[in-house]
Amino acid sequence: MTINKIAAFSLENQGGNPAGVLLCKEMLTDLEMLNIAKEVNYSETAFIAQQEDSFRIRYFSPQTEIAFCGHATIASGKVLGETYGEGNYTLILNDGEINLKVEKKDDEFFSTFSSVETHTKDMDFEVAKEILDIFNLKVEDLDPRFPIKVSFSGNYHPIIFVNSRETLKNINYDFDKAKELMENESFTTVSILFCENELLYHSRNAFAFGGVYEDPATGSAAVALAEYLRNIKFKVSGEIEILQGFDMNVPCRIIASYEATQGSSVDVSGQSRLIKEESK
Repeated sequence: MTINKIAAFSLENQGGNPAGVLLCKEMLTDLEMLNIAKEVNYSETAFIAQQEDSFRIRYFSPQTEIAFCGHATIASGKVLGETYGEGNYTLILNDGEINLKVEKKDDEFFSTFSSVETHTKDMDFEVAKEILDIFNLKVEDLDPRFPIKVSFSGNYHPIIFVNSRETLKNINYDFDKAKELMENESFTTVSILFCENELLYHSRNAFAFGGVYEDPATGSAAVALAEYLRNIKFKVSGEIEILQGFDMNVPCRIIASYEATQGSSVDVSGQSRLIKEESK
């Protein structure tokens, strides 16, 4: 087996969120996948096995299985494209399936996945208060245009907007308390954002749930953001650009596009670059 190490959502062939990608003749056991994910030691590793005309895909962090991972899906697009060529791939998740479009632009693979159906819900007041405390945020740090809510993209992501780029840059949090809360509430990441304008968003994503302090690029959170903006009617349709990882010195760029129909799928796109391959 070859472990492909790919940086997804890279920007001008730099940065990107690392993911492991393994093409398997048949799906491995849960324990085997978990052990490989621990060895790779990225936030997620994707395991892919062909099933007739489709591909079964599962995602593991070093600590647990993740229902869906956007950046590992984009990374998988590069591996599938190099192995089987450009085209549309059906990926079978634990619960449902998604389409992944892979194309080559300027000698780089560019992948787009279409999410599952989405939805947004209000957050319990006490939970919201606890999150703000964990992330050392006060009410006056928040952007009043954006209520705190939870959006579903295959995973649940709290969406919290701060009112300045400087506040976002200085975000820090209690890892152990966040991990406990995220496990109790089934939050995959906590998405903290600053809105530069209706087309451009700066993002940081805490991933204590998966044992990682911060994710440099989060495709599923990009879906959640698009769903949230549509739900609150701030930007009901179109395309948005998300810049993430810059405060970690790992620049990443994510593009999300969506229609106005509530709950409909969101398309997320990005480039990927090869880090290295290892044989096992």
